[in-house]
Amino acid sequence: MRNLRVRGLAIALVAVLAVGLWAAVAGAQTRFLSLSTGGPGGVYFPLGGAMADLLTRQLQGVIVTAESTAASVENARLVGGGLSDMGMVLGSVAYNARHGLPPFDQPLDIVALFQMYPAPQHIVTLKGSGIQSVNDMRGRRVSTEAPGSGAETIALAILDVFGIDPDRDFTRARLSQNESAEALVDGVVDAVFLNFAYPGAAVEQMATVRDIDLVSLEPDMLEKIIEKYPYFVPTVIPAGTYRGVDYDVLALGDSNVIVAHASMPEDVAYQIVKTIFENAEALHPVHPVAMQLTPQNGVLSPIPLHPGAERYFREVGALE
Repeated sequence: MRNLRVRGLAIALVAVLAVGLWAAVAGAQTRFLSLSTGGPGGVYFPLGGAMADLLTRQLQGVIVTAESTAASVENARLVGGGLSDMGMVLGSVAYNARHGLPPFDQPLDIVALFQMYPAPQHIVTLKGSGIQSVNDMRGRRVSTEAPGSGAETIALAILDVFGIDPDRDFTRARLSQNESAEALVDGVVDAVFLNFAYPGAAVEQMATVRDIDLVSLEPDMLEKIIEKYPYFVPTVIPAGTYRGVDYDVLALGDSNVIVAHASMPEDVAYQIVKTIFENAEALHPVHPVAMQLTPQNGVLSPIPLHPGAERYFREVGALE
């Protein structure tokens, strides 16, 4: 009789513990976050994937999934429309999105978590093409990159200041990064616009099979572009970055930021930013640009920072 009583108490205790365990599991909330990146040929895709993995490993109860997209413009729309939690976006595109400027029809309520790095616009052609300036593109076949991409937006800004109408003054293609690279290698187009931090995988791949040139912007034209579009910066792609390109290339640069919707909770934004910058060294092997992930660079955004991001940057002295 005593053994039956003991066994009954044991069963009851196990039942109570089981109920408590299931209650704890049910009460625990896992937060799922999405990070919109870009195509496989650029920096966004591998760096975004590594960031998502880092955040998932370091933040308890958080799972971050990286998603491949058409990059900046699409990412801004996804985040602004509440369809993605975070997005990698060119600074100029983020600025236009927040202010409702083309290609956006209305302002999007986005803020920056941090700047990742600045990136130059690559204008790539084949040696012997005769294209040594943007002006030489008149009458040629040119890919301005995928519709809705940040690279296309920058290309249009450059062409605007040069007085070139892409739908009238040359035969225009609107191809993705990989498609643009393949089209140039195959001779389908004469030049392509691409935007990413150097070295970009798409350009490296082209340089392994064809002799390429990068087109420099004339200093006076670069100054005019920045005067009209003040969120851009002058940058240089150093000589030797790509095989066969043994000269410095003067280029139009754009910052790259991670944006979130302004409604993201402050503690979530704070933890994301803190985790990325405190573990930035883990991202260095992914791409050389990850070495630019410092708080001092992180605050340099063309749009306002999220309050949670500001809190972190103030704690580490990057903001007053």
